[in-house]
Amino acid sequence: MQVIIGAGPIGTATAVLLAETGVPVRQITRSGSGPDHPLVERIAADASDPGLLTPLVEGAETLYNCAAPPYDRWTTAFPPLAASVLTAVQRSGAGYVMLGNVYGYGPSDVPYTEDTPLRPSSVKGRLRASLWTDALATGHPVTEVRASDYLGPGAFSLYALLAIPAVLAGDPVLCPGDPDVPHSWSYTRDVARTLIAAGASPASWGRAWHVPSVSDLPARALSARLAALAGAPAPVFRPFPPDGYTDPVMAEVPEMLYLYDRPSLLDSTATEQALGLKPTPLDDVLRLHLRPRIREWS
Repeated sequence: MQVIIGAGPIGTATAVLLAETGVPVRQITRSGSGPDHPLVERIAADASDPGLLTPLVEGAETLYNCAAPPYDRWTTAFPPLAASVLTAVQRSGAGYVMLGNVYGYGPSDVPYTEDTPLRPSSVKGRLRASLWTDALATGHPVTEVRASDYLGPGAFSLYALLAIPAVLAGDPVLCPGDPDVPHSWSYTRDVARTLIAAGASPASWGRAWHVPSVSDLPARALSARLAALAGAPAPVFRPFPPDGYTDPVMAEVPEMLYLYDRPSLLDSTATEQALGLKPTPLDDVLRLHLRPRIREWS
């Protein structure tokens, strides 16, 4: 049995991929949500409570932590969740696969590799780095899979939330950052595939892996490709308004703008070689965004 915490796009994709190979999955969320599959057992529980979580992890081979608190509550909600999961895996003996990102690295003028030192420059970056170093310090079998900004249905990223709907509607694109700097993009299902491959490899423990990117195109070029596939007008980018950061979630974005104002590239050479992974073709991923929204423009 495998345990997954969280049922967002990554947790759901991970559960489905495992179940499709005949692996029983126990998916834990506060609401009891998750994919409808005979091999997926959905359980409603607060994973930040180790007393509730630990018995649910007993007997599991691996725990995949795909949960993340609301973006504006990271500093208060992430530490107790991470501490609870660490307690549960140590008591149960399950291997621990963490879903992470590039925040812990801090700004870099060269592509991030799996061996890039953690030098965070932001509050959220220091938090992400500490979650990893705290897990490593236990000596328990733990690995972290790091992704860049998400693409794919249900993806939660600035680009997916702000740019893709505008491109498909033929509206001006208002998205923070410089749209002409190279940027790595991670497909949600590729993230799930990397989590599963890392969890299955004895070589994974004690190190991090990078999700193979579907593209390193700048946001403007990526949007032009999406528009061409949709038959939409060529996208027009306009500066993101200064008052766009007043929402509680958007107010958390400015400290991370270095990821969008300068190149932010994820090198996954080591992951691809060790785990045998390749990214899904970009156009296949972009077409997934068209299915519910495709229309004709005149």
